[in-house]
Amino acid sequence: MKCNVGGMDRVLRIAVGLVLVALAASNVIGAWGWIGIIPLATGLFRFCPLYSILGINSSGKGCGSGGCCR
Repeated sequence: MKCNVGGMDRVLRIAVGLVLVALAASNVIGAWGWIGIIPLATGLFRFCPLYSILGINSSGKGCGSGGCCR
């Protein structure tokens, strides 16, 4: 698995995921808010399967060598 989610993209995914999960857990929004687990996971693991399919890489040039850079 190569990193394909980097920097600002990662921060936004984690933030949006946490907000959606928190709102769903507190019953402010419906059960659809649990979909926030997806951006949260992709931000934490720095890998997005959809980005791989579409050939998108927001992590920059240094992360394409096999593993995830930190």
